[in-house]
Amino acid sequence: MKTDIEIARSIKAKNIDEIAKSLGVKTDELERYGDYKAKIKLGILERIKSNPTGKYVDVTAITPTPLGEGKTVTTIGLSMGLNKIGKKATCCIRQPSLGPVFGIKGGAAGGGYSQVLPMEDFNLHLTGDVHAVSLAHNLCAAFLENAIFRKQLNIDPQNILFRRVVDVSDRSLRNIKIGLGSKDDGIPRESGFDISVASEVMAILALTSDLQDLRNRIGKIITALDYEGKPVTAEKLRVAGSMAVLLKDAIKPNLLQTTENTPCLVHAGPFANIAHGNSSIIADRIALRLSDFVVTESGFGADCGAEKFFDIKCRVSGLVPNCVVLVCTVRALKMHSGRFKVVAGKPLDENLIKEDIKSLLEGSVNLIKHIANVKLFGVPVVVAVNKFETDTDKEIDLIKKIAKDSGAYDVAVSEGWAKGGEGERELANAVVRASESKSNFQFLYPLDIPVKEKVRTIATKIYGAKDVEYAELAEAKIRKYEEMGFGNLPICMAKTHLSLSHDPNLKGVPRDFILPIRDVRLSAGAGFLYPLCGEMRTMPGLPSEPVGMQIDIDKDGNIVGLS
Repeated sequence: MKTDIEIARSIKAKNIDEIAKSLGVKTDELERYGDYKAKIKLGILERIKSNPTGKYVDVTAITPTPLGEGKTVTTIGLSMGLNKIGKKATCCIRQPSLGPVFGIKGGAAGGGYSQVLPMEDFNLHLTGDVHAVSLAHNLCAAFLENAIFRKQLNIDPQNILFRRVVDVSDRSLRNIKIGLGSKDDGIPRESGFDISVASEVMAILALTSDLQDLRNRIGKIITALDYEGKPVTAEKLRVAGSMAVLLKDAIKPNLLQTTENTPCLVHAGPFANIAHGNSSIIADRIALRLSDFVVTESGFGADCGAEKFFDIKCRVSGLVPNCVVLVCTVRALKMHSGRFKVVAGKPLDENLIKEDIKSLLEGSVNLIKHIANVKLFGVPVVVAVNKFETDTDKEIDLIKKIAKDSGAYDVAVSEGWAKGGEGERELANAVVRASESKSNFQFLYPLDIPVKEKVRTIATKIYGAKDVEYAELAEAKIRKYEEMGFGNLPICMAKTHLSLSHDPNLKGVPRDFILPIRDVRLSAGAGFLYPLCGEMRTMPGLPSEPVGMQIDIDKDGNIVGLS
């Protein structure tokens, strides 16, 4: 069997000018980065503002295994399948973090015959957007440290809220001491690093509407408090302008293509279990004015990325989804029975592969819960069963029955990995029908209720928690934020993606658990509060055998081992 990178190299990509023309982007609206990738200038939004708006489809998933369940494969494949049935479709996805690329999951360009090309560029540096985010963030950190050192702005060293970022998984940087050395080397204190895609700057990039909005949001980033308890913003540090300058190109969406030359806009990459986990509003707006259908993707399960897609991204953008695709797999549903364990990088348990109707039936509770969760937002749900070679017709038929009995609008088999767009015709037709059906989109909670009530709504209705428990620090932070006037912001819950609960070991649908909130942080520029649930970390660590151990370059300069 060919690897993903071998399949990608066997397919001839078209020049990016051809892809742009097929989408409706003019030559002078492109900034080319070689033959197969380009940025789209933001001026296009003014030209196309009167175009009709296409249908808006979000692809999410059940609670995944550490291996992932093919959500990106399905997103890309669905866009190609829609083109196969005569609909002009575009997919909009995030740029991956180098942490997972070299860590547990590997690349995020899809797989098999449902990939983004060029897959090496997509998975690595692409056009440098993540690096620009990291630099802008760390420039702000440097200005903050300089202000502390020079005793400017009356900054309280005990109330520093801003850490540094780097786009690799490095657990040793989670908690560090800085300013060591001589008196000229800064003020010694404890600090740490987050992964770049957890940066508020990255969240802002995904939620911004234009360059001026980006500049304004950056200025609102709160880096610390002064001795009077007042916020010290990037604007007060006089670094917001320089940060915006570093992001002047990163704000432009990247245009690539799929294995079947379907246009793909790749832009921004906030983590789903730490930030909101969705690609940019700008990319979606461009695609929606140029396409019949736009297929976008929310990170991890529907309790993570999709809930934030609805309650944060759609709230900011004003865009309303027409349909949600919920991806599941036989192996993940069997895992949710509690009988088996899936570990990234290790062989699957044979019982997950062979037909085992009992475990599939027991684990289906996770699928049922996610269907119910999406329906809380009033949007029709199409379940996509991402099919593997080992799946049997009996297993797939059972999933179809369970999903329909649980309120799914339709169920379709997804075979994008093996067959590309041809393998997504059934799903594409189901999505068209669902997108034309009646929907009644609504947010999960209003913004004007107390912070704790919003958190409890998400915890009880989406996760199934019995109640919420706050650490003393979290209680104090909430009181402070409400006093500062930030109590009306939406909530971006930071929790594990491997369970509906805060505990990755609790599979299926956990019951009667108390959701622990150990801290609450403020992203004033991005415009949300993010509670940290349980032991959720903002800097991942590497596994015992990182994917990066397999990646290398041969004598001809070809990348090997990337998948």
